[in-house]
Amino acid sequence: MLGLLLRLLPFWVREPLFILLGSVFGVRILYLALDERRWILAGIGAVFLIATAFRVHTVVKALRARWSGTTTTPAAAAPPAPAPAPAPAAQKKGPGAGAQVFAALALVGALVGAVWLAPHFTGEDTAGARKPASCTDHDAGKELPKAYALTPGAVTGDDLCKALNRADLAELLGTPGEKATVAYGNSGTASLTADKVAEPEARVQFETYTVEFSATYNHLTVAQYVKVLAPQTLDPRPDKVLGRPAVFTSDHLMQFRIGGDASGGPGTQGPLARTLTVALDRKDPGGSFDFTVWSESGSALPDDGVILSVVEKILPTLPDRAAG
Repeated sequence: MLGLLLRLLPFWVREPLFILLGSVFGVRILYLALDERRWILAGIGAVFLIATAFRVHTVVKALRARWSGTTTTPAAAAPPAPAPAPAPAAQKKGPGAGAQVFAALALVGALVGAVWLAPHFTGEDTAGARKPASCTDHDAGKELPKAYALTPGAVTGDDLCKALNRADLAELLGTPGEKATVAYGNSGTASLTADKVAEPEARVQFETYTVEFSATYNHLTVAQYVKVLAPQTLDPRPDKVLGRPAVFTSDHLMQFRIGGDASGGPGTQGPLARTLTVALDRKDPGGSFDFTVWSESGSALPDDGVILSVVEKILPTLPDRAAG
């Protein structure tokens, strides 16, 4: 409908409208494409600007034709003018090209102003950067597994996500300015335990790193893990976090492939992840918190000191029932 209305407008109103609208939207789309690194948007913005350039060329040609048609060359010797013919009845003239262009500019100005001011009245801020993702509780509205009732003090996936999805998490990880694109929590249970071992987890994803924070409420102590399982991983290193036994380990994640060439099997070796495992409390009664960070792009992982400082800031923000 809007396109039909624009087509019905006079040339000197329609073309300036198309030029200004194409310029505004083309530049805006290109800005968003560069800010979000979305090259499909960049292509769309370029199409807007190319179409706008073509219309500018059309208007310039029309102006040149109009000016050349109204220019007269004085004659060297003009013959006597014949007697004037009776003047025809006066015809009403529409607004000139200048008035039409002015009206078009005013209309476009009003439209552009409405587009830019509307977000301030609706609570959105288009001038600012994209807002970070907020925590999504995958178990909202569902009853928690029975393992959580059997484990006093167990945190949920939502608790872990709220503690992990800090406003300064990207800065703590050494990538200031990045914003979370994914954030969610899940209150699940450990596999092969008949829903008797609570194992909540949360994940926050940035452009550079993905971070996972989980808890396991089993009987395996961190001391046992350090002696038996940690040596089977890459680069194990015992440590302490807020007085609790802890250990750093590294291992490759698994990537699963669906469809395509399955000659190499459905699972392949994924990126290297660094994990800090921390006892639930200082007495190390069994169970642990795991903080894991990895990079899909292959970026170098934060060093152990950075991971340690992040975990030391996150653990105290968990609900009191999880404090040790």
